Amino acid sequence: MRKSGSKEKEEKKDLEKKEKSKLTQKEYEEKVKKLSKEGLTSEKIGQRLRDSGIHPKEYSGKISKILGDSYLNPDMKNVQEKLERIKKHYEKNHQDKRAKREKDRVFSELRRLKKYLGIEVK
Repeated sequence: MRKSGSKEKEEKKDLEKKEKSKLTQKEYEEKVKKLSKEGLTSEKIGQRLRDSGIHPKEYSGKISKILGDSYLNPDMKNVQEKLERIKKHYEKNHQDKRAKREKDRVFSELRRLKKYLGIEVK
């Protein structure tokens, strides 16, 4: 009467076979782009792929190169988010002189990072 248990095992084996079959380069690139739309950085995309059994080293092209223009350096992304949080706080609290100084400092950090990465500074 435990036939359902054996069916579950067979289904697991079928899923494992599908997962173990190697993706084509095009399918790999589509999967990378899909994960980037979820808001993941290139490092997190690589980690997610390895967890699912897909090893990026088996495919040609770095994840950051596949993403192209939509790739955003994780360091720069973190600094931009920090600057936005500080700006939002400072708009509500103009008397907070420490926040003003921090806003200037983080903006300067972002400017230096953009210069280092060769991105046009605005």
